Amino acid sequence: MRKHVVTATAVAAGTLAVLAATPAQAAEYSSALKIRGAQYDAPGRDSNSCSTGNTRDEYLTIKNYSSSATINLKGYLVKDAAGNSFRFTVSHYLQPGDYIKLRGGNGTDSDGDNVVYRDNCNFMWNNDRDTIYLYKPSGSRADVHAYTRSANDPDGDGYIRFH
Repeated sequence: MRKHVVTATAVAAGTLAVLAATPAQAAEYSSALKIRGAQYDAPGRDSNSCSTGNTRDEYLTIKNYSSSATINLKGYLVKDAAGNSFRFTVSHYLQPGDYIKLRGGNGTDSDGDNVVYRDNCNFMWNNDRDTIYLYKPSGSRADVHAYTRSANDPDGDGYIRFH
């Protein structure tokens, strides 16, 4: 009898552990909006000069993976591990399957060209390693990805595809 109680307790504890782990693991996938990929290392020698630099060649691609919902990016927040951040302050609508490139530097935002500029000429992503976070307007996490150049970019082109 005691053996069955221990077994039942172990099974119950295992079930609780699985249930406790599931929300944390599923949190990344609770949103249709995800980080598709990142050009974390802009081609060429890094220069964050607004007039002659290559900051605009560093970008993050965010995609709406929903098959039916249109998503407004207004209020979404993108951050890195060091706390550098960009918040979408105006409406940008992503239709199902659509994407947008969040670029560094200055430029004209365009839904038609699928681009939003951070209006900041400083690089956001580290060239060796970083973590990229995407938060919903509610503050809950929509997606997160950590990367290292050596582990995630075998061809060394500075681009990583996540989804």
